[in-house]
Amino acid sequence: MKLFIALLQSTDIDQKLKEAPDSGYAIGVFIGTLLPFLVLVVIAYAIYRSRKKRLKDN
Repeated sequence: MKLFIALLQSTDIDQKLKEAPDSGYAIGVFIGTLLPFLVLVVIAYAIYRSRKKRLKDN
């Protein structure tokens, strides 16, 4: 699992921040790197919750 995450985060964030035109760009890079993982967490939680509810109903 750690290898998969490392492959997804292969972009060089430090290089992007050094070449940033202003501080707003740094915030955008930060949000852009976290957003895909937050979306995956929300999807995983939704699947977990639906499965738990389905098992409870049976």
